[in-house]
Amino acid sequence: MDCDIILIKGSMHNIRIIPRLDIKGPNLVKGIHLEGLRVLGKPEDFARYYYENGADELIYQDVVASLYERNSLHDIISRTAKEIVIPFTVGGGLRTIEDIRSVLRAGADKVSLNTATIKKSSFIKEAAKKFGSSTIVVAIEAIKQPDGRYLAFIDNGREETGLEVVEWAQRIEELGAGEVIITSVDREGTGEGFDIELIKKIANTVHIPVIAHGGASSLENMKDAVIEGNACALAIASIFHYGAINKITETARNMEEGNNAFKDSGKIFKIIKPSDIGTVKRFLQENNIPCRPINSK
Repeated sequence: MDCDIILIKGSMHNIRIIPRLDIKGPNLVKGIHLEGLRVLGKPEDFARYYYENGADELIYQDVVASLYERNSLHDIISRTAKEIVIPFTVGGGLRTIEDIRSVLRAGADKVSLNTATIKKSSFIKEAAKKFGSSTIVVAIEAIKQPDGRYLAFIDNGREETGLEVVEWAQRIEELGAGEVIITSVDREGTGEGFDIELIKKIANTVHIPVIAHGGASSLENMKDAVIEGNACALAIASIFHYGAINKITETARNMEEGNNAFKDSGKIFKIIKPSDIGTVKRFLQENNIPCRPINSK
């Protein structure tokens, strides 16, 4: 794997810390197991906050795109691209070469593909040839089965594909994808911890960077995802969002749609301990895991 280099030699690549922003309509939302979405605020406000506080990249995911078979983030992408200069990836509802071209023109640096690649795996090869492998990220939504296997799902973990995740990850790499995001649907939004077994299975199989997502619970758990799971990057949502929500003063009070009760209540899940990018990076650095300095922008 690209960043799987022995730590003791001090040559491991910088581990990227990537806030993930799930978006429904105009709003940043957060759920559990990719469902039960709660409105948190304006995605642009959170993106700006994370950029200013040391994020290496961002991920924008249109979580209802599969329902409408299109990505509707173009305006948000354009507004974000004007304010931040770190790379950001956009996913959700991208099914054609023209869909990819459209979000890249709006300001995205990379795209995250899932459903379209399951239905037509050659789409990965076609997209990589057209836009370059470094632009094409493939997302895998994994659910652990009673027999211990991990199968890939689509539609926010609702629809089983029958594909075993390690075999699918190998195929993704062969077809030219530049990175893979592995999401544990079982852990996503729960704060129960990254599924280290799942991450390790993928990272030890492919040679492209693996981004771990779903369930980050603590600083120690993040360290384990890197050292034991061999992840090249950590995509984190709840821990950062719940730490940032009270610090973002420009978040609109009147959301255009969605369930605002959670945001307005001031509640967070007791199991999730909010943190920030600086704290995460300092902890990893203290444990000999290289990260890009917070003040490097």
